[in-house]
Amino acid sequence: MTTSIDDSTHAPGAVPEGPPEPAPSVRARSLRVLPVLAVVVAAVVIVPWSFNFLRDSDASRLLVVVVAIAIGVGGVFFMFLAANRVVDWLPGRWSETVRPYVFIGPALVTLTVFLVYPVINTVLASFEDANGKHFVGLDNYRFVFTDESMLRSIRNTAGWVILVPLFAVSVGLLFATLADRLRHGESVAKSIIFLPMAISFVGAAVTWRLIYAYRPSVFGSQIGLLNGIKQGIGQQPVAWLGVRPWNNLLLMVIMVWIQTGFAMVVLSAAIKAIPDEIIEAARIDGASEFQVFRRIIVPSILPTIVVVTTYMVINALKVFDIVFVMGNSEANGTEVIAERMIRWFFLNGNEGYGAAIAVVLFVAVIPVMIWNVRRFREQELTR
Repeated sequence: MTTSIDDSTHAPGAVPEGPPEPAPSVRARSLRVLPVLAVVVAAVVIVPWSFNFLRDSDASRLLVVVVAIAIGVGGVFFMFLAANRVVDWLPGRWSETVRPYVFIGPALVTLTVFLVYPVINTVLASFEDANGKHFVGLDNYRFVFTDESMLRSIRNTAGWVILVPLFAVSVGLLFATLADRLRHGESVAKSIIFLPMAISFVGAAVTWRLIYAYRPSVFGSQIGLLNGIKQGIGQQPVAWLGVRPWNNLLLMVIMVWIQTGFAMVVLSAAIKAIPDEIIEAARIDGASEFQVFRRIIVPSILPTIVVVTTYMVINALKVFDIVFVMGNSEANGTEVIAERMIRWFFLNGNEGYGAAIAVVLFVAVIPVMIWNVRRFREQELTR
């Protein structure tokens, strides 16, 4: 009589299967549920109390900061801890599929609440009246493209978009190239040029307002730097911010002064990444310094120039602080789109006009972003 033997159980090196794991007891399951319940109870009890405490004007400011940090950091930590425990209860195949979305979900919700919802709400408000109560169709957009001040702001913004990136990137590239040739003091020179980046647009506008300051003769002596120089050489002072169209260029100088340091630092890093062998080979072949710059340096760092230029264009599109601080934009003819949006929405209280201007500004930024994304993809394909 022959007895069949399972070869798989007696094969060399085979590990015999152990007894199946016992199912978790009721007590073990309860211990798993308790942390989740604790987090839920804490959220229901502590979060409302903390919000009321943070709104208390009589509470200690230091204690308010401590509670805000504790609730913010601790709340996020325990929220993810509880969510992770809940995911662990799912079957293995489902838990690993759901877990990434659980951790990414809060970020997506935050982006939706603070980015997507405001965009949709702004678009809807652009079709309503000043108080947001009645539908007015395209009347707000008709105002944007027919009002004299709005048309002037569009023209001025176009000038900012063209001239500011052009001069800031060009001067930054020039400084980066010259600083790269310094044998001593390169870091000091770059620090001095980069220093305006540490100043906010408002602070820079206040500084340059003192430079452009003008006082009529009945109000005493001139305090502006430019008018002081003009009087020193025997000429009459000038109301610089009221001289059209040069006053727009004078305001652009402020932004160029701020952004040149940023362009210089980024482009200098790109120049230093160019292999020295290429530049030395060009010089040995008899290329002049200008030819090396035009035919080797600029083409090699062209992707970086595009990125910096895109950054400058977006900043020029949304410029507001400089124009707002430098005086009455309507009287001086220095309006820009972002400044009109803030003035109509918040100062004049017309939500319809402000929302329509915001939508126009948003649409103007989209082509720049699309072009920038395409440039990045082209660079990735060439690598």
